[in-house]
Amino acid sequence: MSPVRSLHQHLGVMRRINGAGTLTRLGGSLMAAPVLDAMREAAGASVDIAEMQTAASACIAEATGAQAGIVTSGASAALTLATAACLARWDVARMAALPDTAGMPNRVLMARTHRNSYDHAIRVAGARIVDVGHNDRGTGAGIRGLEAWEIDAAIDDQTVAFVFVANDTTLAALPLVLQTVHAHGLPVIVDAAAQLPPRDNLRRFIAAGADLVLFSGGKALGGPQSSGILAGRRDLIGSALVQMMDMDVHPQTWSASPLIDRTALKGIPHHGIGRGFKVGKEEIAGLLTALQIFTTRDEAAFASVLRQRLQAMADALAGAAPGLSVRLDPGASDTAIPTLELQVTGSAQQLSQTLQHGDPPVHLGEGRMDTGILTLNPLTVRKEDDAILVSCLRAACQTITTP
Repeated sequence: MSPVRSLHQHLGVMRRINGAGTLTRLGGSLMAAPVLDAMREAAGASVDIAEMQTAASACIAEATGAQAGIVTSGASAALTLATAACLARWDVARMAALPDTAGMPNRVLMARTHRNSYDHAIRVAGARIVDVGHNDRGTGAGIRGLEAWEIDAAIDDQTVAFVFVANDTTLAALPLVLQTVHAHGLPVIVDAAAQLPPRDNLRRFIAAGADLVLFSGGKALGGPQSSGILAGRRDLIGSALVQMMDMDVHPQTWSASPLIDRTALKGIPHHGIGRGFKVGKEEIAGLLTALQIFTTRDEAAFASVLRQRLQAMADALAGAAPGLSVRLDPGASDTAIPTLELQVTGSAQQLSQTLQHGDPPVHLGEGRMDTGILTLNPLTVRKEDDAILVSCLRAACQTITTP
C-alpha cells in the first residue's frame, strides 16, 4: 500500500490546503526533501540517542551562539525542560521529586502581560508562576510597563528563574529583565517559539544574555512538527537532557553525554519529568537538516519567491466577488514572510467555514476574522496547489452574503 493511498484512502484522511500557516492542528510545516531524506536515513539505523544529542548540541551551539543545545519534542516540551532544569539543576533528589516541589524553591517570575495559555508548560514541571508588574498599557489605563523595582521586589529565596515571552511588543523590555534578574544570580528563560524568521533571532537572545532560549522546530524552521530547540548555558542544558533521557541504565556501564556533569551528580537519576517528552532519532536528524537549510538559504530571495506567488494569487482573485478585497502585505522587511489579507465585506466566518468544508478543504488564518479579515500564509501551501486554492476561493466567494 502506497503512503498516499494509506493516508488519503485507507485512513480516510483528507489532504487539506493550509493557508493558515504552521499550525500544530494542521500538521505544522511542509518539510523539504532533504529533511525527509534525513529522517528516512535515521529511521533505518540504531544510534545512541545521548551521542546524537551531543552531536546536535554542537550544531545548535554554532547556529545560536549558545554554549550547548538539545533537540526537544517541540517548543512546549522545551519550556517544561527549561523550567525543570532551573528547578533541579544537578540535584538528583529534586529531579526524582518533580513535579512535586514541596520543600524546594519553585517560584518562576513572569511579567503579567506575558501570561498566556502556554503557562501550563511551566507549571507541568512543578513551578509556581508569580506575576510581576501591571497591565496598564494593555488595558489603556496608563503608559508604564514592567520596571526593575517590581522585579527586585518579587525575587526571594524561593525564586528559581524568570520566563520572558519574546514578541514584537515585548522585546524592548528584555535588557531590563536580564540585567535585573542576573543581578540576583538567577537565570532568564526566553520563549522565542515563534520568533523565526528572521534568521538573526537564532543568535539574538543568547547574545543579549539569555541563559536559555527555545524555538519551535515545526514552524518556519521547516523541521518535524514534533521538534524544537533548547539552547543556552551548558549546565542547564545538561540538566534538561538528563531529565529527558532514558535512564534505565546500569550504573557501571552508563555512558553519559559530555553535556552531563557526572561529578555534580550524587547518583544516577531515574527517569525524569521530561521522559514523556522523548525525541526520536528521526526528529533529531530532520530538525538538524532543517536548521542547516534555514541558516544557509538566501532569506531575501526566499521571501521574494513567496511574494511573487501571493501577488499572482491576488491578481487571480481580483473581482472574484463584490464583497472581497485582497491586499498583499509584504511584511516589515525584505526577509519577512509575506501574507495576503482578504477583507470580507460580508461574513468572514461564513467564507472560512465554506472553504473548510470544500473539496479540497482550505484553511485560512482566522486571527483577525472578527474584523472581517482572513489571511493567507504561503509557507504551508505547496506551489502546485496555488491555482487550486485560487479556484476554491473564487467559488467560495460566491456564497458570501453582503450586507
